[in-house]
Amino acid sequence: MPMSRAPSFFDTVNIYFDRAAALTDYPPGLLDQIKVCNSVYAFQFPIRRQGGYEVIAGWRAQHSHHRLPVKGGIRFAPTVDEDEIKALAALMTYKCAIVDVPFGGAKGGVRIDTKGYTTQELEQITRRYTAELIKKNFIGAGVDVPAPDYGTGPREMAWIYDTYSAFYPGAIDAMACVTGKPVTQGGIRGRVEATGRGVYFGLREACDQVEDMKALGLSRGLEGKTIVVQGLGNVGYHTARFCQEAGGIVLALAEREGAVYRPAGLDVDAVVKHQKHTGSILNFPGAKNITPTNLALELECDILIPAALENQITAENAPRIKAKIVAEAANGPTTADAERILLDRGILLIPDIFLNAGGVTVSYFEWIKNLSHVRFGRVGKRFEEAAYERLVRAIETATGRVFSDEERHKIAHGADEIDLVNSGLEETMVTAYRQIREQWTRDSRVADLRTAAFLTALHKVAATYLELGIFP
Repeated sequence: MPMSRAPSFFDTVNIYFDRAAALTDYPPGLLDQIKVCNSVYAFQFPIRRQGGYEVIAGWRAQHSHHRLPVKGGIRFAPTVDEDEIKALAALMTYKCAIVDVPFGGAKGGVRIDTKGYTTQELEQITRRYTAELIKKNFIGAGVDVPAPDYGTGPREMAWIYDTYSAFYPGAIDAMACVTGKPVTQGGIRGRVEATGRGVYFGLREACDQVEDMKALGLSRGLEGKTIVVQGLGNVGYHTARFCQEAGGIVLALAEREGAVYRPAGLDVDAVVKHQKHTGSILNFPGAKNITPTNLALELECDILIPAALENQITAENAPRIKAKIVAEAANGPTTADAERILLDRGILLIPDIFLNAGGVTVSYFEWIKNLSHVRFGRVGKRFEEAAYERLVRAIETATGRVFSDEERHKIAHGADEIDLVNSGLEETMVTAYRQIREQWTRDSRVADLRTAAFLTALHKVAATYLELGIFP
């Protein structure tokens, strides 16, 4: 008999969806519509390189059009394929619904290893990829709004915006065609660290639940908990830094070449400085090297944060995971078979479709900023400060106490863009976790947080279709 094929990434996402859908009484047609990937654009294009030409493969998937525009990052990686892009687009649909961001889900990808290309070649690839999206109307402020993902960042988003603007000169909302741009190109303060900060806010809220922590044999709060982070890219670095600042002890950091481990805890910024100086995190002073890198996942700790790529925790290594909490900062780091093993062992798994939604949340704020053409905080900041200053003076007059300049500044500080972005992100992540946890604890049929998250998303997406009258 032929060997059965392991579920693909998209299959795994749909397994999670089906598990939640089985707990609803929505008509099958509605469930099928929510589940299916609506549009997939696969294309190839040539670029000129030294010595000739190379054909590059690219994709853009729009999973759900229940809300427009659709939203999702663009990934540059040698492993990119259509299944991965469809899976990530589906996750974006559910992620946006969970955090009440009014977008459908999408994702894009280009199959390249960025380390093998010059800056000029990467610019050529990005601009040509954008031109292909424009041809098929797969990009635009009200249609499809990309963002950074693995292998891309503010630089690539600026190239996309510039290319789009060249095709549509004078378009008043052109800046909103893409998010994650540099601040000087219409970006928003706080976007670079948004996903990592969102992971921190979500993890902090999970650790603040006394009953849940007691069940794990842990105390309430993030302070003092031991942490292992896999992946020291944008998401992993900022997650580790914010957790460390909150009193968490980062025992180990893992990258492609291996991991560094120190029982007393690592200084995250010092490790990154060492990495930039030497080209590797290995041989960090005072730390032990661990190779191969996947062994870091099996270290004893309170919290394991996979912040790299998908399928890192599998049925093979799940029995050896010693963490009490697995916090999915990456997309799809745990396979369906591995998740069942972790849950059976009593491990609390905080799912990706909630935990790494900070990026799309702040991208939403950037999109709003671009459409309104007004920087957050610009209109009200000075008015707030004047009002707070009058309040301080009234208190001084009534009490006879004179505040110091430092105290006065803290009290009378008006919110600027970064304050409002971080406040909005915190509110979003805290509210979303409480909704998911309520779904989990209220319904005895819901066995875990991931099912609760998918069920929460499913209800919100279904409500949109039902309100449209498509499925009476």
